[in-house]
Order: sequence, then structure tokens, then C-alpha cells
Amino acid sequence: MAVIAVYSVKGGVGKTTIAANLAWLSASISRRRTLLWDLDAAGGAGFLYGYEPAKRARAGSIFSRDVDPAELIHKTAYDRLDLLPADESLRDLEGVLARIGKKRRLSRLAQALSASYERIVLDCPPVLNEVSAQVMRAADVVIVPLPPSPLSARAFALVTEEIRRHTEVHPAILPVFSMIDRRRALHRDAQDEHANWPVIPLASAVEQCAVRLLPVGVFAPASPAAKGFGQLWTAIERKLAEAKK
Repeated sequence: MAVIAVYSVKGGVGKTTIAANLAWLSASISRRRTLLWDLDAAGGAGFLYGYEPAKRARAGSIFSRDVDPAELIHKTAYDRLDLLPADESLRDLEGVLARIGKKRRLSRLAQALSASYERIVLDCPPVLNEVSAQVMRAADVVIVPLPPSPLSARAFALVTEEIRRHTEVHPAILPVFSMIDRRRALHRDAQDEHANWPVIPLASAVEQCAVRLLPVGVFAPASPAAKGFGQLWTAIERKLAEAKK
């Protein structure tokens, strides 16, 4: 089992769309039993799969062990892909983790879920607190979406420092440019400077995920966006393979 965390210190960088599409690729292309675990109280990952939040907010109770994760997991329309949705109770997740005082609670929960899943994709909230620290301890690979701007290097440095502070054995880190528009000189320069980073283009197909409530690979499999997500997933699998050596 491997935990793949999609994490950013700020919102609006395509984090949730990337997580949702990676989970689909894991299940449909790599054919691995996959769980998309939404840790962001906004619930975007569930929304992209057409899930409506339950009236009872219980996602945070998983961490206090008051609720078995299996009670909240939903099957999606795709074979081998399940969803553990977010809800409003996750807004106090940092407080819950502080109260229980277990610094590897997320990691332990993920290990318990490994009996049912080969890949767990975490859509993480854009925070720097105990939640992000637990994500870093649980993850095997951390995907860092970065818009092509002068602030990208600073954002990436914050993530690497967060990993360094909270882990003894560091997870692999994979930066990915999101919302690249090659017509813009700034974007071209950023991509040329980091030519080995995966790229998710600024494309209508990516935006259509939230309209169609479908992964890009389902409705636009030949699009540049689908190709970008596919290349990112290949890079992730390569990182995981290297970690086993």
C-alpha cells in the first residue's frame, strides 16, 4: 500500500482536481484498489465524483476512533475506486488531533485501510499545522501543485521544510506545475527552468471536471490535460518503485 498526498500551502492551485484525477488513474489505468480520502472540509474531491455531503458531519470522528472509516466510505461509479468524503467536522481536525495527542494517527488509520486498498490518495487542506504534519508522516509521496509564478519556489520551500521538520524518513516529493499556459512568457520561463517537473496545462478540459463531475480521462482521454495527468501518474509510480529499491 502507498499513500499519495496532494498538498499545497495555498488554495486555488488545482489540488483537488489533481487528487481526483490521480485516484481515477490509479484505479482505472493501474487497476489498483484505490481510496480517495478527502481531508479538506470544503469537500471538493467528493463533489467531483458527484457525492453530496451527508447531513451528519462525522468525518472528523474517524480520528478520535468514534467512527469506523468503513462506515463512511462510498463506492464510486468506477471499479476499484472508493471515496472517503469530507464534511464540516474536519474544520476542527487540528483540535481533534491536539486533544488525542497521537502524532501518527493518520498514518495508523491509513495502515489499517491498507487491508482493503493498494493506493490511498489524500486531498489535503491548505494548512500548515498538525494536520499537515500528520500528512507528511503518513505519505509515501507528496505531490505539490505549483502555479508558474515567482512565488512557486517559496511555496515549494515551505513544503520541503514542513516535511523536514516532521519526518525522520522523508517521503518522496514531486512538484508539478499546474495551470501552465505556454502562451505566457512567465509560464514558459518557469517550465523551462524546471523541465523535468510534470505539467498540468491550463485547459478547458480540466475546468470541465467540475461541470461534468467526471475525471478528464473519461470524457477527454486524448486531450493535453489527460496526457498531463497520465504523465504525472507515471512519475508517481516511478517514485514509489524507486522507494522500494
